[in-house]
Amino acid sequence: MSLKTETPAQTLDTLGRVCPYPLLLTKKALEKMNSGQVLKVLCDAPASAEDSIPRFVEKQGYTMETVKIDDKGMWEIFIQKK
Repeated sequence: MSLKTETPAQTLDTLGRVCPYPLLLTKKALEKMNSGQVLKVLCDAPASAEDSIPRFVEKQGYTMETVKIDDKGMWEIFIQKK
């Protein structure tokens, strides 16, 4: 099953925010979510999308899928809380 086909419980828009804000906002949003819910994060900060958020998700043992949207210079990050 693909996370990006799931309906996210919440969409978090961090566009225009630089490190560490996308990660901090992602952590905060996930804290409020229930197990199994999917958070969709819109992010245009490469360091957050490709480094800090994936590292945090891996450490937490959550599931993650990332879709890079090249023409918009952004990522859609789908995170499932466990």
